[in-house]
Amino acid sequence: MTSIAKDGRIEFWFFRRDVNDVRIVGDFDGTADGEPCGGVVAMSGGSDGWWRATLALAAGEYRFRYVADGVWYADYASNGIETSKLGLNSILVVPDWAGHPSATTEGVRRMVA
Repeated sequence: MTSIAKDGRIEFWFFRRDVNDVRIVGDFDGTADGEPCGGVVAMSGGSDGWWRATLALAAGEYRFRYVADGVWYADYASNGIETSKLGLNSILVVPDWAGHPSATTEGVRRMVA
């Protein structure tokens, strides 16, 4: 599941109990915790089974999947899915809000600085 937080960052939520490692793998080049992520982001898990990550991304359309202990999952609650040669990709659409910090790459840099 994805949502856009009030500060413009993208929140990723993934539910999976009894796994040790969950990552987001995508075609984005945003930042996580102020550091460039290069398209792979480790998620933090809680005892409730929910895994979370927050990214700063520029406006645009992105493809991603979750990988939990080596098993790939699509996010059906994001902005859609599409079939690729390797399976289902989730689609994330980050809007271009006029004046909003996430609307430009420079705005993303300012948000995480």
